[in-house]
Amino acid sequence: MKAAFDSLLADRQFNKILQGLIPLPKGLRNGLLKLLFIGIKTPLDFQKRFMKPLVYRVFHKATTGHSFVFPKSLDRMGNYTFMSNHRDIVLDSAFLDTMLLKDGFSTTVEIAIGDNLLIYPWIKTLVRMNKSFTVNRGLTPKEMLKSSIHMSQYMHFAINEKGENIWIAQREGRAKDSDDRTQESVLKMLNMGGPTAGKTVADIIENLRHMNIVPLAISYEYDPCDYLKAKEFQCKRDIPGWKKAKQDDLDNMKTGIWGQKGHVHYQAAECINTWLDTLDPTTIEKADIFRIVAEHIDHEIHKNYRIYDINRDALAGRTNEYIESRIKMVDVENPDIPFLREKITAMYANPLRNYEAATQ
Repeated sequence: MKAAFDSLLADRQFNKILQGLIPLPKGLRNGLLKLLFIGIKTPLDFQKRFMKPLVYRVFHKATTGHSFVFPKSLDRMGNYTFMSNHRDIVLDSAFLDTMLLKDGFSTTVEIAIGDNLLIYPWIKTLVRMNKSFTVNRGLTPKEMLKSSIHMSQYMHFAINEKGENIWIAQREGRAKDSDDRTQESVLKMLNMGGPTAGKTVADIIENLRHMNIVPLAISYEYDPCDYLKAKEFQCKRDIPGWKKAKQDDLDNMKTGIWGQKGHVHYQAAECINTWLDTLDPTTIEKADIFRIVAEHIDHEIHKNYRIYDINRDALAGRTNEYIESRIKMVDVENPDIPFLREKITAMYANPLRNYEAATQ
């Protein structure tokens, strides 16, 4: 940990970020940080001393308030895989960490993070210091299979032997339209490293039980990246082969952290193990089991959304001043205003649409 911390303080780009957070001369600032680092031996120590105050600063600067609900049935000394919808690249897990500690859980979460985001050495160092493990992207099918098995084995080890919690998004990347659906491939990956061979329905159920999956709903009143997502929609539509640049990812990360979010709410469902125990493996086809589990996780996430006025306006098709202001922020040649309005409105309508379907 100390070697990693020293490498951060020696990084020019990271020092630019520190200057914005702590506007002191570099020598004085880094000297104070080194003093604060004394006694830190583990990533959890680092999170409590350094990251927790930073996250509370984000709460203060970029939200109007936050709230959370974790069922009493969750053992605060237990270990769970929190599987959530994906709202922010950085903050989904960071907010969760602070909420878990505040609610009496014994530790924070290890984080699955795509290697496409580790675009600078300091980012890779910092996320490792925050209990992250890497999801490899852009692999061949053969490499992807090998990588998925390895990652799944590690996650089972982390939950059942290392005594950690895990956070993982229900899908690869954020749902740009906020229509949050669990990808079956995520559940198939979790099955690969379990204690059984994972070949039969009974084996698959047992392997998923081994991960203690807790569906987690994340609700933002306002998505600070909504206009950036709308820009992506139009660029992908109008420019053949368009892809985000590294700078686009950095802009998304910065905007996601410091952009205004309104109220933020986290609500966890019950661990799905009790529900898994009600399944009869002799009546379920193997081809259907991952879909059935994914649909259950989706239902648990959707019914636990916090609904805001902007969601009601969007679904009802009412003119909303906030949405109109976000359309004007989209920086793209020849902006297609009706198209952009449709996309941003959908981002706010879909959570309520799914909530209503789940709670009927």
